Amino acid sequence: MLPASIQITGEMLSAAEVQDICESLKEDGVRLLSVRGCQLSDRDFGRICRSVAESHSLAQLNLNLGVVSCINRTRQLADALKGNRSLQTLFLHGCPLLDAGLVTLNVALSTHPALVSLDLGDCMLGDEALALICGMLPPDGAKSGLRELTLSANPGISFKGWSRLSIAVAHSSQLRVLNLDYNPLGDQIAGMLAVAVASSRTLEVLDLEGTGLSNQSAQVFLDMVENYPTSLRVLVLAENNISPELQQQICDLLSEGEEDDREAPPLRTGPTSRSVLVPIRDKYQPISDKYQPPTWLPHSNSAPQTLMLTSGLGESLLAETEM
Repeated sequence: MLPASIQITGEMLSAAEVQDICESLKEDGVRLLSVRGCQLSDRDFGRICRSVAESHSLAQLNLNLGVVSCINRTRQLADALKGNRSLQTLFLHGCPLLDAGLVTLNVALSTHPALVSLDLGDCMLGDEALALICGMLPPDGAKSGLRELTLSANPGISFKGWSRLSIAVAHSSQLRVLNLDYNPLGDQIAGMLAVAVASSRTLEVLDLEGTGLSNQSAQVFLDMVENYPTSLRVLVLAENNISPELQQQICDLLSEGEEDDREAPPLRTGPTSRSVLVPIRDKYQPISDKYQPPTWLPHSNSAPQTLMLTSGLGESLLAETEM
């Protein structure tokens, strides 16, 4: 039997429901577990964490919207991650981790053998946490690292912190998607990110929605995509003070790059290059159905997977990824 998907949103979980979840995890019957916004006792949270540690099938875990609500739960999650070896995607969006929480999770996150996608949006992080996150974006020739990182809505990060992240992104050998939406970045930080994007050989998606940018930033990105080779395929600039004309020019140039890639022969980069689990991001596709059957099966070789990314540039860009 194929592993199932358990998705519950915003409910009070009973002890019986938690028991069912734990048994399914221990029997390797769950591929995706989402308890987004759910309420459960500390005891039941601990039971789920211990079952996550034992699971060999779990690939995606969604604890968004405050499920990890205190440092004790953060410690329990860290212990679960140290025992688990299958998890590829972890959502903690909207959990008040603070820097202390990232310190607690750091070893478990940075040493996990399979984790490639991490959502730490709206987690009240600062520079200390971001320094640890940069360690999860190792440079060329180092260990494998994150391929998708979400840091949306963490206004406590300073100019120094974003500078450090820009350097890490420029040298990361793995990162493909970076979501920084709803941070007060401004044009100066955006300029540093543009340099990082131009240097990166892997970054394909950059989300800067609602980050306080002006036409000055857009002009820098336009110059970059117009005059320099880049892997970037999606740049989200919605909810900024940027003219529609500049947004459209950037969108057109990125679309031309996609067309060129489709005409070129496929690039083979190794047996694991296509094995990333396509995550469902809270921003684009909130999970709302209880015990919904899986609409996709990660690591399936039966058919290409399609991920819709809303570009914020007047049209939707479709990125097709064969799993």
